[in-house]
Amino acid sequence: MLAIVDYGMGNVRSIYNAFNLLGEEVCITDDKNTLSSAEAIIVPGVGAFSDGMKNLREKNLLEILEKEVIEKKKPYLGICLGLEFLAEKSLEGGSHTGFGWIKGTVIRLQPNTPSLRVPHIGWNDTMVLKKEGLFKEIQKPTFYFLHSYYLKVDESEKNIITSICDYGGNQITATLQKDNIYAVQFHPEKSQSTGIKLLKNFLDDIRK
Repeated sequence: MLAIVDYGMGNVRSIYNAFNLLGEEVCITDDKNTLSSAEAIIVPGVGAFSDGMKNLREKNLLEILEKEVIEKKKPYLGICLGLEFLAEKSLEGGSHTGFGWIKGTVIRLQPNTPSLRVPHIGWNDTMVLKKEGLFKEIQKPTFYFLHSYYLKVDESEKNIITSICDYGGNQITATLQKDNIYAVQFHPEKSQSTGIKLLKNFLDDIRK
């Protein structure tokens, strides 16, 4: 069973529907026992970083996530905010501590092209750096983005970045993988057949 973490932020139902399309047994939960017994943990989310961390803290979910993902090496898929949480900190509306699983900081998009606005909304191409894993058999890696901030990965961990996206000169970390931790800045559940294929690739990769 796949467990989508319910912490009161974002698009959990659309993620649920996407995995349902793949014929997967999936639940939306904030129950620690359910998270502990799940095959993989999915953390989606749209909204402010600080609000998301506050909700996770208030639901006492940070400890179980650390235990399952870091100690037990359970597969984790972060989507949008679920990617940004991986950072040491975010500079959105101040300075806020993240999970600290990835060395880096979440910073605001600053496109150099005057016609481009923040947030970054809509379809954009990704430049795939590592074809295996999430991008297997994906010929046109174009995905739907909706965000104002992105994770700037520390130079010491640049090798975990599996694809990037250019937005007005900003080289956005579009996807990353560090051992059992997978994360995407875009929304696969809004990215039609390509997004569904990427979710299938995630499942295939953790089950091989």
